[in-house]
Amino acid sequence: MTALAPEEWQALALSLRVAGISVLVSLPFALGLAWLLSRVRFPGRVLVEALLFLPLTLPPVVTGYALLVLFGRHGMIGEWLAQFGIVFAFRWTGAVLAAAVMGFPLLVLSIRVAFDGVDRRLERAAETLGAGAWRRFVTIVVPLSVRGIVAGCVLAFARAFGEFGATISFVSNIPGETRTLPIAIYELMNVPGGMPGVQRLTLVAFAVAIAATLAAAVLGGTAWRRRRDD
Repeated sequence: MTALAPEEWQALALSLRVAGISVLVSLPFALGLAWLLSRVRFPGRVLVEALLFLPLTLPPVVTGYALLVLFGRHGMIGEWLAQFGIVFAFRWTGAVLAAAVMGFPLLVLSIRVAFDGVDRRLERAAETLGAGAWRRFVTIVVPLSVRGIVAGCVLAFARAFGEFGATISFVSNIPGETRTLPIAIYELMNVPGGMPGVQRLTLVAFAVAIAATLAAAVLGGTAWRRRRDD
């Protein structure tokens, strides 16, 4: 197998950047929502959970279209953001938004499972000693859930790295701007003589996916065994 072509390296680098930034942007919101679902009983909780997993049940193209309607240049939110110079449609930032939306449910689910595994008695003991909710969260819940949090980040990264449908629907295929690795593979499949490039990029995608799933399995499995032993 020959080395990647310059445009293939460009697509790979963009995919890695989009996936990494999408996880970093999503993480604070995922931590807050996971804690809310794990610790608080409130009206409409079932509806929130249903909406959370909507991107996983809808066709990705539909999710991309919804993002275009909301965050496009003339969308309900996008038109307002454009006044401040914030544009998502047909930009790499839009690819980040699409990847974040698609990876967010996996991130929240992993973190919530980790939070559910924390012994509530530790939090109650800290509360009796005067620790507030924020301090208990930072000093007890997060440290004891770190493996689950990292596993969730890895899974969300892998999902974002492989995102195709929502991305191409929202930001199209612009070389150097929005053409991520999955879009590059699809494009090469539709041009004569593109199969060698498809094979090269497919092997790269396999390598990233396998590394991510193995890391998530090791981290998540270790955390589960530790909770079981405790």
